[in-house]
Amino acid sequence: MKRGSPASGSAGRARPPRVPWRSSGNRVLPGFRLTLGLTILYLTLLVLLPLSMLALKSVTLGWDGFWSAVSAPRVMASYRLSFGAAFAGAALNGLFGTVVAWVLVRYRFPGRRVADALVDMPLALPTAVAGIALTALFSSNGWIGRPLEAAGLRVAFTPLGVVVALTFIGLPFVVRTLQPVLESLDPEVEEAAASLGAGRWQIFRRVLLPALVPAWLTGFALALARALGEYGSVVFISGNMPMKTEIAPFVIMSKLDQYDVAGATAIAVVLLVTSFALLAGINVLQAWTARRGLAG
Repeated sequence: MKRGSPASGSAGRARPPRVPWRSSGNRVLPGFRLTLGLTILYLTLLVLLPLSMLALKSVTLGWDGFWSAVSAPRVMASYRLSFGAAFAGAALNGLFGTVVAWVLVRYRFPGRRVADALVDMPLALPTAVAGIALTALFSSNGWIGRPLEAAGLRVAFTPLGVVVALTFIGLPFVVRTLQPVLESLDPEVEEAAASLGAGRWQIFRRVLLPALVPAWLTGFALALARALGEYGSVVFISGNMPMKTEIAPFVIMSKLDQYDVAGATAIAVVLLVTSFALLAGINVLQAWTARRGLAG
């Protein structure tokens, strides 16, 4: 065989071993069946079983009792405030969290690491401590509440105070979700687009936005989910006035204080189903935008 023949060249090169991804005797992870069984058992005990008990307990009311418990005027008012404030807080975090993540990733300035650590502070603080701090800050005698009330804007013990609290606790979810995506984006791509004549708006719309939208939706969904279930940081600044500043989790707690466990679980089931539907819709939208970005 000649030295330069194709056969000798192919024989001299080492071929990478084939990975049997779908062979019957091999798995990507060893012990797949055991780990899958443990995963299902873990999720069943910690997630599915407690949630199913909510439905079983609410069934004891019967349909008429269930509808009466979940459609009372006080409960409906708490639904409107909980979901409205959660959406408002998540939207504000989606806007300003994007700005915070952009500044922390793209700029170097004194105190950047301190600012980056402060983003996680709402997660580290106990919710009761956050609620007391926000109430003291935005009350009539607070550092921020006093000038705001002098300007005719009251925050504490109003629905606006609920939005402020939910915005406070949801910020880290948006920032920490967007940061890895922004770090993975190569600034040279933006420079190349600019050198080809693209303006700032075109660079943002054609280069940055397709990569950021799926992560932004993830951060928005996480902030929304946290806001819907928040209790400790809200009860202090809201004032808990019936039909005005009561959130749904507080109504559930008041039902439990009255030993109305079935009524509390009925309200919890409505929150659970509605929250699941909202988050499922956001996840579907996120998957659609991701596929569209890959296709483009």
